[in-house]
Amino acid sequence: MKKTSTKIIAAVVVVAVIAAALLLFVNNRNTNDNTASQPPSQTQDTLTSSENSLKDGETLVVYFSAQGHTKDVAEQIAEDLDADIFEIVPQDEYTESDLDWTDDNSRVTREHEDESLRDTPLVSTTVDNWDSYENVLIGYPIWWGIAAWPVDTFVEANDFADKNVIPFCTSASSDLGDSGNLLKEKANGGNWMEGYRFPSSPSSEEITQWTDSLK
Repeated sequence: MKKTSTKIIAAVVVVAVIAAALLLFVNNRNTNDNTASQPPSQTQDTLTSSENSLKDGETLVVYFSAQGHTKDVAEQIAEDLDADIFEIVPQDEYTESDLDWTDDNSRVTREHEDESLRDTPLVSTTVDNWDSYENVLIGYPIWWGIAAWPVDTFVEANDFADKNVIPFCTSASSDLGDSGNLLKEKANGGNWMEGYRFPSSPSSEEITQWTDSLK
């Protein structure tokens, strides 16, 4: 009787060992399959950068700057890319009090609440030799999650057909969000590409790292 019990126990142990070995084999195979299906992050970054490469040809940096942050970034981008630069300037420029978004009666707050007030005439929407530019980078601050609306006037006034268009923004806390897509909807043509968000006061190294990725 004892011998029979011993044989049964031994058989159970053997079966358990075999089952554990099979389970380990299956798990390892599944893990390897999942790892192989995920591309390395470096490859993904390279693909994103290559999709945003500039065309061979002339490049223009267009920007609107309410408080000087976007101006500083745009000027370095233009320098890094050896590009021309064009500033979007409202006929009625924004003052510091106009830009006080915490004031319910400030200009920018009233324009935010009433879209009919956002039509902002510009000093000029005409860029010399516009047709010669293959690439246009458009910079702006983020206002309530979208591009500052003076940019809309410029975008609607120009033909972006056959141009690569890359938006960039400056913001203390907001993301780029749908601002680029909304500008694309207002534009006449253009190959609108993924944009980039800078903090309000980015380092020179961050700006150069981004411009290098476009070359």
